[in-house]
Amino acid sequence: MYSGSCHAETESKRLKLKQKYSSCLPTSCNKETISEPNRKMIKFFLMVNKQGQTRLSRYYEHVEIHKRTMLEAEVIKNCLSRSKEQCSFIEYKDFKLVYRQYAALFIVVGINETENEMAVYELIHNFVEVLDRYFSRVSELDIMFNLDRVHIILDEMVLNGCIVETNKNRILAPLFVLDKMAES
Repeated sequence: MYSGSCHAETESKRLKLKQKYSSCLPTSCNKETISEPNRKMIKFFLMVNKQGQTRLSRYYEHVEIHKRTMLEAEVIKNCLSRSKEQCSFIEYKDFKLVYRQYAALFIVVGINETENEMAVYELIHNFVEVLDRYFSRVSELDIMFNLDRVHIILDEMVLNGCIVETNKNRILAPLFVLDKMAES
């Protein structure tokens, strides 16, 4: 039999847990704000070589094509001109840039001003670790010739501007299924 007081007690426990752990979640990815278009955690994800050529770009909010090229040129110029001793976080216009260099590739992520830079910095490293695991020491050529695979990996990790998965096995599972289907 349904008890109204039991339901109220369960509801109050749920609210207490939600309040306790809501600070652990990225602010843009909680249930109340995820539908707001301007509250995305990640605005864009770029992979660029030292010559400034974009090897991968993914935008999580609409940006017109000519504005994208201007934005990418400015972002790339800002990141490539910095020395290795400088901080990997840059305040740029109305958002922040978090970047990390791996050999000849730079990965640059644009985030909103309220997000945790270190969490995104670790996301970049996790992304590279997943690429390394899949490609066995990833290179720029792997990215260029397997761009569809790289997009699948990124899409498994980031959805609508929010980080949704960090477990390497779960991220790579769809690719292993695709590879197995291609073999047979």
